[in-house]
Amino acid sequence: MEFLPLFHNLKGRAVLIVGGGTIALRKARLIAQSGAVLHVVAPQIEPELEALAEHCRPRAYQASDLNGMSLIVACTNDLKVNAQVSHDAQALGIPVNVVDAPALCSAIFPAIVDRSPLIVAVSSGGDAPVLARLVRARIETWIPAAYGRLAGLAKRFRSTVKERLQDARQRRLFWEEVFQGPIAEQVLAGQDDKAAAHLAERLDTFGSPAQGEVYLVGAGPGDPDLLTFRALRLMQQADVVLYDRLVAPAIVELCRRDAERVYVGKQRDQHALPQGQINQQLVDLALSGKRVLRLKGGDPFIFGRGGEEIEELAAHGIPFQVVPGITAASGCAAYAGIPLTHRDHAQSVRFVTGHLKDGSCDLPWQDLVAPGQTLVFYMGLVGLPIICRELIAHGRSAQTPIALVQQGTTENQQVFTGTLGDMPERIASEQVQAPTLLIVGEVVTLRDKLAWFKV
Repeated sequence: MEFLPLFHNLKGRAVLIVGGGTIALRKARLIAQSGAVLHVVAPQIEPELEALAEHCRPRAYQASDLNGMSLIVACTNDLKVNAQVSHDAQALGIPVNVVDAPALCSAIFPAIVDRSPLIVAVSSGGDAPVLARLVRARIETWIPAAYGRLAGLAKRFRSTVKERLQDARQRRLFWEEVFQGPIAEQVLAGQDDKAAAHLAERLDTFGSPAQGEVYLVGAGPGDPDLLTFRALRLMQQADVVLYDRLVAPAIVELCRRDAERVYVGKQRDQHALPQGQINQQLVDLALSGKRVLRLKGGDPFIFGRGGEEIEELAAHGIPFQVVPGITAASGCAAYAGIPLTHRDHAQSVRFVTGHLKDGSCDLPWQDLVAPGQTLVFYMGLVGLPIICRELIAHGRSAQTPIALVQQGTTENQQVFTGTLGDMPERIASEQVQAPTLLIVGEVVTLRDKLAWFKV
């Protein structure tokens, strides 16, 4: 290890920047966030840098400029000046950073992920700063912005927890529960006051089983890359996973390895578990203290019966949160190269279920034949002949374009195009596998030009 990572408190401390250009300004912005008192010396100083600094000396560097400084940053375009600043600072034992010259540095600036008061620093010792920045970018995606508020909540309660739980192991277990359970999720969901009240309540009862929680998560249309950051986080911390048929196996594999997995998938008229039993199982598992992930294909609130499930949870006072997913309509259409709206072809889009609660396909057909409208039918494979027949019967041209997207966004995606008049016959000769989506409207004609996803 060439550099020992340390965090310095510079509030109210004097920091000197030697240099007055763009690089000096970039360093000054960062240092100013620490509460340091900025001094700048350079023959020419950028106006914005001058505004940031408490003291400016518009002249050449002198060794006496180092007096009283806690940190020195040299970023002139003169290598000899930078080397002299480094020599003078190290002779006085003052940490010095020379931009783009690791050999002249006794201190370096890491790539920073700022979730104040939580700070993550990444460094390559000055040897590969671009790589350090790329690693930082990855960490940025892993750590939600709200982690700063979570750390702030811990700061508020730290002394109270230490006073109430005097055993160090008990304190560790308590904070692990806070940071990995419902309290943390309430902060991440923007419910800071509720999280604080929950933390105080949990401190009073610590030692008894924690209350469970349910995460209703949309898994998207199939491609794991389309999951949200929040979905991935909850998938990694759930104790039990209830997943349905429309969730791609690759997505299920992203769940916590040791989590119990329960298949509750449903096909038309073939239920692995009836909806009422699914609702009750969510309730029972949460009441036993489990963190339960209800993983649903697409978006749970678009033909996903998510509303029915959280109604049951709310009736039992069980905490839950809902994570939207990319619904099949937008995901499959995008991967098929079919825009659902287009200025020249469709000014509105309508999502329709291909079969109703009673298993029929009795829809408000007159409303579905309006011009300038794209129709998207979920679960419409079985009802395809009826859909095409009724749309034509109610005034839609038999030449209206239609697309059927099979297993959209995945490596098994196939797209079949035709018209309302010929699509049923064409699909009858194909071995189409669910899940499928139907797109009806003039926008389908754009696929030949816009198709981009190749499997």
